Amino acid sequence: MKLSGSLSDDLVRRAASPSYERWWQQVTNTGFCTRPVQLAGQGHRVNVATGEILGNYSTAGEPDGVLLTACGNRRAAVCPPCSATYRADTWQLVAAGLRGGKGLPDSVAGHPAIFATLTAPSFGPVHSTRKKRGRARQCRPARRGTWLWCEHGRPTTCDRTHDTGDAHVGTPLCDDCFDYTGAVLFNALIPELWRRTTIYLQRAVAAECGISVNALRRQVRITFTKVAEYQARGLVHLHAVIRFDGVDDSGDITPPPAGYDAQILMTALRVAARSVTVMAPDTGDGERRILGWGAQLHARPIRTASSTTNPTAIAAYVAKYATKAAETVTGGVHRRLRSLAELNQHKLDDHARRLIETCWHLGGRPELAHLKLRRWAHMLGFGGHFSTRSRRYSVTLTALRAVRREWRRDQSDDKTFLAGTWRYRAAGHHSLGDSLLAATAARTRQQAAEAARAQRRAERLLLAAVA
Repeated sequence: MKLSGSLSDDLVRRAASPSYERWWQQVTNTGFCTRPVQLAGQGHRVNVATGEILGNYSTAGEPDGVLLTACGNRRAAVCPPCSATYRADTWQLVAAGLRGGKGLPDSVAGHPAIFATLTAPSFGPVHSTRKKRGRARQCRPARRGTWLWCEHGRPTTCDRTHDTGDAHVGTPLCDDCFDYTGAVLFNALIPELWRRTTIYLQRAVAAECGISVNALRRQVRITFTKVAEYQARGLVHLHAVIRFDGVDDSGDITPPPAGYDAQILMTALRVAARSVTVMAPDTGDGERRILGWGAQLHARPIRTASSTTNPTAIAAYVAKYATKAAETVTGGVHRRLRSLAELNQHKLDDHARRLIETCWHLGGRPELAHLKLRRWAHMLGFGGHFSTRSRRYSVTLTALRAVRREWRRDQSDDKTFLAGTWRYRAAGHHSLGDSLLAATAARTRQQAAEAARAQRRAERLLLAAVA
């Protein structure tokens, strides 16, 4: 690789610096974060075990006069190392709720649970990948009795066979037929739609069992964790793990009474998903939209013996989408926009650009101010949390992070922590050369981890073949 003069100078300057080892230690402690937070301040170094103050500390003695800490961003497109940590924590959270551990009883593995996907409704025909019995099919073939042209003079059919990497997938057949306002409002109202779905689900389970909701709450508790995923068309759908628990006065997680199984959960969820709706605010276009889930709803029981819906596979699936965001559609708009002019800095297709522009224009209407559409325009209107859980589903991310900090402290010779006053200095590395060094180390570590995982998979397959 040929380096520019400034970049090579940055690399030489850092490598020749007397404080290089301390700087590298800081970078390593952040997990080779792509955009570490630079902190300045002073405080005390305190003994973890006794609380004794061992001495004063100031960032003035650190390289560049700052202390680096990981940004903690969950999005893989922004910071791969931090998102990998977030994904691993999410995996632990989901897996613990399905098989026990991390403070949950092992008996939770026997609780009825399902994995469900709630999709978005149609706001206009789009190009898509279609398969039947494993074979690719035409996108939208012409059928007898259907119109071949829309009112805007564009074709309503597509005889092409798209693969997943085709840039046309997710884009409307006709931009003018696609309801961009409805799509943006649906994304913005998903948190409310999901809240109502959890209420309707309890009612549907109670109706399925022939008892009242109050009686149901005295017998079982419905817990969940969910993650949002962007479809190619820019709309969000949800993947949810839903579990039955018993109700115990002690507060412990116990098995539900006999009769409450995964089939009841799946049936009740289908009823709830068909029934729940949200009235969208008036946008002034003369149409008052009533929004609900799409017709496609997938729900399957989670079984330990299954090859595709076992706890390990489901946890990996949920964790994968917990680190993705709208960049899967927009291609590179990662941060909040201050004006629409900033879109000119990004290479967007017409569909993604129009979704963002619709967010921005709707966000300027006073009656829609509570949706904060301009704040979430880069997320295509969706401002909810990507990964959430009910309180009693599993361990928290905060608890997992605390355990990791304790483990790192136990592995380290340094048994102290810093207590002081810190102020934000900047985000990112001090120079382009520093960024390159950290990114190279992060990539090397990732490759080593992938090689180790591949080796473990090969060993498991070998053992299974021998057995």
